[in-house]
Amino acid sequence: MSTVNLWTVACVQMDVQLGQPEKNTPTIIDQLEQAARKGARLIVFPECAITGYSFASRQQALAAATPLDSPHIQAIQKACARLNVFAVVGTAEKDGETLYNTAVLLGPSGMVDRYRKTHLPWMGLDRFTTAGTEPYRVVDLGGLRVGMLICYDGSFPETCRALTLLGADLVVLPTNWPEGAICVVNLLIAARSLENHIFHAVCNRVGEEGGFHFLGRSRIANPGGEYIAISEDDQPCILVASIDAAQARNKHLVRVPGQHEISRLADRRPDLYGPITNPGLVPAKPQTWIPPG
Repeated sequence: MSTVNLWTVACVQMDVQLGQPEKNTPTIIDQLEQAARKGARLIVFPECAITGYSFASRQQALAAATPLDSPHIQAIQKACARLNVFAVVGTAEKDGETLYNTAVLLGPSGMVDRYRKTHLPWMGLDRFTTAGTEPYRVVDLGGLRVGMLICYDGSFPETCRALTLLGADLVVLPTNWPEGAICVVNLLIAARSLENHIFHAVCNRVGEEGGFHFLGRSRIANPGGEYIAISEDDQPCILVASIDAAQARNKHLVRVPGQHEISRLADRRPDLYGPITNPGLVPAKPQTWIPPG
């Protein structure tokens, strides 16, 4: 491994109190401190870690939602400054009367970026939020290029691919995966890492909320689709892994020189991918194959 772009990343798998940011914020700061003591420079928290997720009504969600300049986010950012770390933290964001499901990227010098969830399932907070519309983007933290998604976004392969094409070494995915999503845990995380040759840090929550039991099972995968940190249960924990950004940037894989070499970016055929970007296209009846003769 090189040392220039070597980063220690953590996922904080934690329980969250619904509608109580004043209780969740001190817990987040405590876990931030614990992860920093383990050497983490970038610490990822679950989706809606500040506010909770399983709201029963829009009014309930609005009452708990935080603007981006809220005291809760400011307190977490001050902890980042004190510890000299970066953190990705989820919240129900209130912008006037509009609700978003948002992840903020905080650093020692302030808010680095924020991402509003673009794919909304019919569940919890997302029944009442507005989908994000801004283009996907990647930020360089000083040797590590990071893209953010949230939960259901990860079920759409185009999202990770877009961030990869924008230069991401690492895609972080704060989630609230309940029972029923175990197939997503088992299959998608490694697949997204492998098909894009990137690191992928997925941080799920634990506990009970609004009738849902959350799975935990957070994990961090390397560009080969192998897990380098993993939780196999639904208990609170902090996962820590060292990642080398240079490994993600080398997309040309040489397995047998001159005989077996691939690049999942250079070998793409975007000239054939037009149907992906046609919003009005519905599955068509396939052509019938007629055997020769």
